[in-house]
Amino acid sequence: MANLFRITQLILPWISIVFYPRRSLIRYMPVAILAAMLVGGMCTLAAPYKWWRVEGGLRTKIFNDFSFIMGPFFIGTLWIFYFTFAQFKRYFITNLIFDGFFAFIFSAVLEKLNIFRLVTFKRTYIFFSFLSFSFIIYGFELLLNKRGQILSLKK
Repeated sequence: MANLFRITQLILPWISIVFYPRRSLIRYMPVAILAAMLVGGMCTLAAPYKWWRVEGGLRTKIFNDFSFIMGPFFIGTLWIFYFTFAQFKRYFITNLIFDGFFAFIFSAVLEKLNIFRLVTFKRTYIFFSFLSFSFIIYGFELLLNKRGQILSLKK
């Protein structure tokens, strides 16, 4: 059951990419990659610090992390930027909602499904980690935009 959930979690969000504008995909891909790297770094630190545990050992943990990062998190980042970038208030509220949903509701469901179990990491830590990442990637996209504007002025 858990592996079926992980596979579905990985594949299902990618179906929506069919409807995603190509130019926006190229534009927001770097920020989605950075977001994936930030969450990947957090997942890497989770094992030695015992933040959460995944039944089945290291291989299962890697698949679990990969299916979340490259599934809903990566694609969700692309869609959030598509609909909210350059409107910081909308971006912030959207991230509050999605990060809150993941930290307090979805993670509880995942624990009940035995996908993972929080050990020393609290739901509020998840929420504030993801919210912090949202500020970092927003700033990164602002820098990329500013750099792009400067480069287009030089031509």
